[in-house]
Amino acid sequence: MGMNVCVIGAGYVGLTTSAVLASQGHNVQCVEKDQEKVERLKSGHVPIYEPGLDAMVQSNVNNKQLIFVPEMREAVKQSEIIFIAVGTPSLEDGRTNLRYIEQVLQELATIITSYKVIVSKSTVPIGTNEWMEKKLLQEGLKQGQFDLISNPEFLREGTAIADMLSPDKIVLGVKDASNVSLMKQLYHFSPAPYIITSFNGAELIKYASNAFLAVKISFMNEMALLSEHFDINVQDISEGLKTDPRIGPLFLQAGLGYGGSCLPKDVSSLIKQGEEVGYVPQLVETAQRVNEQMVEVYIDKIKQILVDPKHKKVAVWGASFKPNTDDTRHSRAIQLIKRLVELKSHVQVYDPVVKLEWNEVTEYNDLYQAVHGVDLLIVATEWEEFTKADWNLVKEKMDGSMIIDARNVLKCSDLEKYELQLVGIGRG
Repeated sequence: MGMNVCVIGAGYVGLTTSAVLASQGHNVQCVEKDQEKVERLKSGHVPIYEPGLDAMVQSNVNNKQLIFVPEMREAVKQSEIIFIAVGTPSLEDGRTNLRYIEQVLQELATIITSYKVIVSKSTVPIGTNEWMEKKLLQEGLKQGQFDLISNPEFLREGTAIADMLSPDKIVLGVKDASNVSLMKQLYHFSPAPYIITSFNGAELIKYASNAFLAVKISFMNEMALLSEHFDINVQDISEGLKTDPRIGPLFLQAGLGYGGSCLPKDVSSLIKQGEEVGYVPQLVETAQRVNEQMVEVYIDKIKQILVDPKHKKVAVWGASFKPNTDDTRHSRAIQLIKRLVELKSHVQVYDPVVKLEWNEVTEYNDLYQAVHGVDLLIVATEWEEFTKADWNLVKEKMDGSMIIDARNVLKCSDLEKYELQLVGIGRG
């Protein structure tokens, strides 16, 4: 039998959580204060690009398993489990802004009159769930009226539905282990192992996961920079590492670096948290520094090729921070495009789903139109259609013959037969 669930926040995490839980038989009310957004969601319009999410939302709206509401009062009263999935953006100094969570807690304290399990889904600094519990008590709730659980999300943009349906783990930070059975009932569809820890442990697991991925990416970019000096193809190094089971095959692709809504924010937050307690995580800090330099490394490569990029035509394939998403937050591709604009290049952009609508660049709806007459093509996001391009047609459209693979997804052999030259950082 389905459980009654309230999800506060219809952003990326809240919307995916709502849709998946509803698809598994739970009765979900998703709270979103933006009335216009609520109306769009009711009509099946999902404001983010995530493969399969729009169809899942529409299906569950139609069968009444998922409803969207602008106010939380009735949704909270009718639910046994309440997810908090609001945004935790970065402040200018890198710390995490908790004001949206604080607003939710203040409102929950005025609504709750019977026992509820409150699940913290948002990524929050170490110690936040302890603070949340104290805040609810300070706002007037009594011991025994609620239990708090930290249940961080590990969703990847582009594969979020699969990640929630078949996670590699479910992390629960609890004070009362009796609530674990309730969460297992909620996640009845998942055979994933449970990691039961403290509030602080759950919070650090999330930060440690993203920080480690950032370190892996920056490590490969360090290897690419070394390979550049020794005339080595960094792809060979990557393949050598991937075969080692102690290392694993994922996140070993050199290129422009990491971006998106999670890794940059979480790395900055973790560094700031360390500073506040007197220990700076040095490896994480170095990973951030390496990542921040990679766009400029590619700009130097562009200058080597074009000598003076001013007034040169440059095509950029890709604007999202990774494929299969329309998210451009902290996108390295966007940073690269901005630098080319600053250098007064004529920039022609194509992305399968992102529309920049900038006056400073020319956007195209077709990847081949975007390369017409250009002196240089840069692959800045690893969309699959770029790896399957018709290189003969690309050669016919371009004025130049140089292609910078800033994501290391192209093969020299595929391009050489059409007299196109593939270059990159550490490509031998």
